[in-house]
Amino acid sequence: MDPIAKNLKQRSLSAKIETKGRLITQLCTVLIVLLVLAIFGFIATKGLTLFFHDHGSLWSFFSGTTWSPDKVDSHRQPVIGALPMIVGSFTVTLLAVLVATPFAIAAAIFMTEISPQKGNKILQPVIELLVGIPSVVYGFIGLAVIVPFVQKIAGGSGFGILAGALVLFVMILPTITSMTVDALKAVPRYYREASLALGATRWQTIYKVTLRAGAPGIMTAVIFGMSRAFGEALAVQMVIGNAILMPSSLTSPSTTLTSVLTMNMGNTVMGTTSNDALWTLALLLLLMSLVFNIVIKYLAKRGALS
Repeated sequence: MDPIAKNLKQRSLSAKIETKGRLITQLCTVLIVLLVLAIFGFIATKGLTLFFHDHGSLWSFFSGTTWSPDKVDSHRQPVIGALPMIVGSFTVTLLAVLVATPFAIAAAIFMTEISPQKGNKILQPVIELLVGIPSVVYGFIGLAVIVPFVQKIAGGSGFGILAGALVLFVMILPTITSMTVDALKAVPRYYREASLALGATRWQTIYKVTLRAGAPGIMTAVIFGMSRAFGEALAVQMVIGNAILMPSSLTSPSTTLTSVLTMNMGNTVMGTTSNDALWTLALLLLLMSLVFNIVIKYLAKRGALS
């Protein structure tokens, strides 16, 4: 066969394969988008049933403190006060992030700026090990160690927001640490060199140059940790007390949105008011996850522009 004709035939075959590959990739992308939209639409349809079919009140849902969907109030509306669960979820999440962030930033600075060799040799395996531990193991450790510790230090039963926050602190620490390490490594080396050349000390360079330049990535790591903590169910459920009450202190038993869902979803009948109320909680969790993702995308885009 003529070499030119053979070359043209190979090019034509490669173009056909490339076209098929592009078509398959586009179909997979469309399938993923449709799947996400279908999940969102299904949960939204189920979650809004409580307000359109069961005549639930949106105001009482966000402001009420009593959760008893099987009962109705004087206005013939279901008693669906989700405020204790919302407050419990946000309190546990924020407290865990507030405790974990300083430790994560300190570990990341040690691994990238102070002793990269020891950091990669010692801390990196520890972080990878913490990521791989199942949630139920964290829950058992919380029951055996954290709950008695809180009971001894603060009194009470030991179950409550503080115990849940300490368990979440250990769970989200490797996530925030690894993402913070990536953010600090992404800071150009000449930033550090220029700061040192101007007479800044090592710690001044870390504090005023490296951390500020990596701030968008660090914030992304913190928000990602919040998203991870907000959606955690099993470990927190085992140590928080699971009482649908407004928390009066950090040591009082409380509950979260995920805990109520995991405990009650299998005990309700599809189509009842109780089941519709749980789907509303699931919709709220989905919306919060969407908000966290939007914030992460915004911070990542801001970091790329800067």
